[in-house]
Amino acid sequence: MQKIEHIGIVVNNIDEANNIFEKITGKKKYKQEFVSSEDVSTSFFKLGESKIELIASKKTDHTINKYLKKNSNALHHIAIRVDNIISEMDRISKLGIRILNETPKKGADNMLICFLHPKDTCGVLIELCQEIN
Repeated sequence: MQKIEHIGIVVNNIDEANNIFEKITGKKKYKQEFVSSEDVSTSFFKLGESKIELIASKKTDHTINKYLKKNSNALHHIAIRVDNIISEMDRISKLGIRILNETPKKGADNMLICFLHPKDTCGVLIELCQEIN
């Protein structure tokens, strides 16, 4: 495991959140994209070695919007960058920690991703991510 890659924050309105985070960070987002594998829009702000990811969905029945109904705009996950996502998934699953997707999928910002079950990680949704070469 290398470092905290990013902290994901779910938001009701990505444009409003972009404006707020531009004011807070003093920087413009460096990327905004639609992630079809997750059916969400994301934008990123780089802060040193780490990033903040804002996440929104337009579908009312999306898990993001269900989360927002319970929590409002809120911290959603912590992403940890890894060298080899397949070997980390294997290592972690052998420890009895459930992985929410059996194989890595393409995520935002040119990453392969998978999520660990929050019931096995002290209630924190953890995303593993590896840069796609």
